[in-house]
Amino acid sequence: MLRALSLSLILTACSAAGAAPGEGSEAAGPPGPGQAVAIFAGGCFWCMESAFEGQPGVLEVLSGYTGGPEQHPTYRQVSSHLTGHYEAVRVLYDPAATSYEALLDQLWHNIDPTQGDGQFCDRGPQYRSAIFTSDPAEIAAAERSRAAAAETLGREVVTEILPAATFWVAEDYHQDFYEKQPARYASYREGCGRDRRLEQLWGEAAGGETIAH
Repeated sequence: MLRALSLSLILTACSAAGAAPGEGSEAAGPPGPGQAVAIFAGGCFWCMESAFEGQPGVLEVLSGYTGGPEQHPTYRQVSSHLTGHYEAVRVLYDPAATSYEALLDQLWHNIDPTQGDGQFCDRGPQYRSAIFTSDPAEIAAAERSRAAAAETLGREVVTEILPAATFWVAEDYHQDFYEKQPARYASYREGCGRDRRLEQLWGEAAGGETIAH
């Protein structure tokens, strides 16, 4: 479990939290009837999970790993750069109550799509932003949305659009971390400068704790 966070630990909290080895993740099952899935990477999955939980039409958000070839990855392996996986979230939603485009909009306003070496204070390939698409319609929507984000920011957007792969569900202590450990989550988020950077990029449209929750 997490140790008490000093300022230096706060800045790497999402990396340090998984120090205990896991037993290997399991693949997420398919969506149920009338449900759909969107998979996004945006840095520390604690923050991405809280960004989508409670949004209209969202039924469930899971933290996990995707994008790499390794089977049943653990947090220790992913955070130690031993896999090709990204930290990501799997958003289960009701297409009758929200749209893939609305979820994409929520994604952009909760990430820094101009940062190519990670997200905010978390650096490394596992923290890069990405959209994992499962069909041509999602690819087209993601490309349109990425172009719109670049136009809004007036800067190059480096968020990748990649084919969806197996989503491996992260260890239980990572799920709903912002609810299980609110003080530690808040300390990490503040120390990492996530909300400050989001407001610099997106202004009043920014996601983040003070705006979206």
